[in-house]
Amino acid sequence: MPLKSTNTMIDKLEAIENRFHHVEERLSDPSVASDQEAYVQYSKDYKELKLVVDAFHKYKNVLAGIEEASEMIKDEDPEMKEMAKAELTSLKALKTSLEEEIKLLLVPKDPEDEKDIIFEIRSGTGGDEASIFAGDLYRMYSKFFEDQKWKVEILGLNEGTAGGYKEVVLEVKGKNVYGLLKFEAGVHRVQRVPSTETKGRVHTSAATVAVIPIVEEKEINIRKDDLRMDVFRASGAGGQHVNRTESGVRLTHLPTGIVAESTDSRSQHKNRDICMAKLYQRIQDAQRNKADSEQASKRKSMVGSGDRSEKIRTYNFPQNRLTDHRINLTLYSLDKVIEGDIGGIIEALQIAENAEKMKAEEV
Repeated sequence: MPLKSTNTMIDKLEAIENRFHHVEERLSDPSVASDQEAYVQYSKDYKELKLVVDAFHKYKNVLAGIEEASEMIKDEDPEMKEMAKAELTSLKALKTSLEEEIKLLLVPKDPEDEKDIIFEIRSGTGGDEASIFAGDLYRMYSKFFEDQKWKVEILGLNEGTAGGYKEVVLEVKGKNVYGLLKFEAGVHRVQRVPSTETKGRVHTSAATVAVIPIVEEKEINIRKDDLRMDVFRASGAGGQHVNRTESGVRLTHLPTGIVAESTDSRSQHKNRDICMAKLYQRIQDAQRNKADSEQASKRKSMVGSGDRSEKIRTYNFPQNRLTDHRINLTLYSLDKVIEGDIGGIIEALQIAENAEKMKAEEV
């Protein structure tokens, strides 16, 4: 994929290199070393910028090599000329490869990718079979979380009447959690013969997944005066458990009327944190939707900002087939996927999103 302009890219890379040297200097400053928060941020910036700067140095060396080989081709010695031609062919291929690598490194990162999350699975249409499928998803994701060595805390479980779960709410912490799981949000559809089906007919059921990045108070630019908090008593599954304290929390953002509530935990403090994360995401989504409608001509990423109310994936058990509808990905290895092998699907979605971002950069 050709770049818009090599000079434009080099200008951008030189600016990044200047920023890298500035960050490098700041890291050696005693005032930064004594400020833990500043030091962590500069260290993170240094690590990210170094990847780009290292690739830039390789790229400059290749450009210098191409220039040198181009001069050698003018040599009258036939043997030297052939060597120069071979070197030039190799260097041009490397140049193209490095341009693709650099272009990917220059794709804007989602600042929320490194955040921990609230992860929710809820049974949808399909009655008992939907609850059983929600339980299958919970098992699938749990195995993936374990492979990633992430820390998982169960905030709420609501069991189905015939197995599985009507609702599962988890807090997931680790490296790049939101970045890997954000594409899982949406409706997951299953097609199979339920264990309760006597005539062998294939049924279609669904479960929904929500992935909510956890934000710190300092990141939330919402005035406290614009919030109204209501607390209430929350009952558990089927009325089996009733809180004796007012642990349920409802937050209302007065300027927009956006409301979020949580009864997932028995802790009012934890419910408030969950509620605030939900509210913050809903306000952000509303702002993004407004921006998208104002810039309707700009292409929108189906992966990153598609309608989460529509089905994103189908799990067809009779055919051992999984289909991700956003990127037209079909795999005939559902048996492995349902056992937690979802890394390849997530990688394919990341590649698709990066491709969309690169196209947007070229507009």
